[in-house]
Amino acid sequence: MNVMEQPILEMKKISKAFNGITVLDNVDFSVKKGEVHALMGGNGAGKSTLMKILTGVYTADSGDILIEGKPVNIRNYEEAQQNNISMIFQEFSLIPTLTVAQNIYLTREKKTSIGLLDDQDCEKKTEKLLEELGVDIKPDDIVQNLGVGYWQMTEIAKALSQKAKILIMDEPTSSLTKTETEVLFSFINKLKAKGYSIIYISHRMDEIFEICDRITILRDGRYITTETCSDTDLDKVIQHIVGMEFDQAFEWKERPYATDVPPIFEVKNLNAGKVRNINLTIQPGEIVGIAGLMGSGRTELLRSLFGIDHIDSGEILVNGQQKKIKEPRNAIDAGLALIPEDRRMQGLVLEHSVKDNLILPILSKLKKGTFTDNKKANEVSKELVQKLNIKTDNIFKQARLLSGGNQQKIVLAKWLANDPTVLMLDEPTIGVDIGAKTEIVEIIRAMAESGKAVLVVSSELPELLALSDRVIVMHDGSIKKEMQRREIKTEEELQYAIQGF
Repeated sequence: MNVMEQPILEMKKISKAFNGITVLDNVDFSVKKGEVHALMGGNGAGKSTLMKILTGVYTADSGDILIEGKPVNIRNYEEAQQNNISMIFQEFSLIPTLTVAQNIYLTREKKTSIGLLDDQDCEKKTEKLLEELGVDIKPDDIVQNLGVGYWQMTEIAKALSQKAKILIMDEPTSSLTKTETEVLFSFINKLKAKGYSIIYISHRMDEIFEICDRITILRDGRYITTETCSDTDLDKVIQHIVGMEFDQAFEWKERPYATDVPPIFEVKNLNAGKVRNINLTIQPGEIVGIAGLMGSGRTELLRSLFGIDHIDSGEILVNGQQKKIKEPRNAIDAGLALIPEDRRMQGLVLEHSVKDNLILPILSKLKKGTFTDNKKANEVSKELVQKLNIKTDNIFKQARLLSGGNQQKIVLAKWLANDPTVLMLDEPTIGVDIGAKTEIVEIIRAMAESGKAVLVVSSELPELLALSDRVIVMHDGSIKKEMQRREIKTEEELQYAIQGF
């Protein structure tokens, strides 16, 4: 590997806080010319925030960014591109019905003398670019006719056409097959040889050691270490990511729950899109955790159980009775509740008040004639605010003005008011501070202890291990392993199972 010692990018002492909560604390990060540098850490480690600062989405509260040794100010994405930085997002930005050339030069097309788009010029420039990069696709190929791996390469070519020298790749293989991943890695090696620098964000350890030169690890918004891949191993990386000990706030205690009665929730031979052949039972009062890498099918499983995604086949039973779930209303009527991963987009109406959000699922129970009984609605809202310790001036305050932790408590509270039989939670403490995390964990435990069945998806392994009585591990849309919590001795043991080792 021909890696020059002078970093092409340096981020020095970068700090950032939101609403008084520090999310980056004096973080250092550098990338050399012609290397693939992995940026790793658990959920909430600060990876996304650091990259958003580099691409101008956020501005650092303090610290410096240097490109080829010169300080730069990056206040928006256009300025990032002017400094030869481009991000390849996990979600593709391509238009499937256009050609490769049209996508690469979209909004930057040359015009003919009469003002029409000059597709011929785009195709010539694209052909030259693809030839230089050694990519086996044609400029006039329609994107929707290409495999997903070639979509990824088209995205990269698009970034390079804008003179990018530093590429940020966010989970680039999450939707690729093994063969497509191999093709992408071959392409990345060609980019390295040409002197391009790549920041590679992934949770897949095997990929990191296959494609990356160095690894920088963040934890809880702090810089932990930078290691050369050849000088470290999987054990050391996992220890750096999770820390040597579990957070005391997430200490697990074995909880009694009924094992000698029929299950309260059953899923039999469920198939829904990429989710295949799921068989699952949950006892009254039991908390089952779902672990897995991004793209393993965890979120898709919850979405299908709640009627958001279409179920192809299989059975869902609540208290022994089969339920036909074709849409969320069916799921709610069957006694299911879903706390979605993105609370701001899917769990709350941010412009509405705390009260309006809290009573949304129970409006039919608050009717007084044809109108809502405001007195009763106020009483219920105040009771829920008090019960879940939601910090707000009053129940009429807009939900968007509350902290992330208190917003998440509203989402929990509104379903608590509906008294579900089965509670499903997708990343229930994402983006909240440690104090709110601890409170939310206790709320979930209390709901289980009241006899409900609880199903939890979480990328934060200390949280998952603190909550779960049993953990199932998903790979490629299927359940690959089931582990009793008492049998899991260390967080590293679960991390190995998730990685497929």
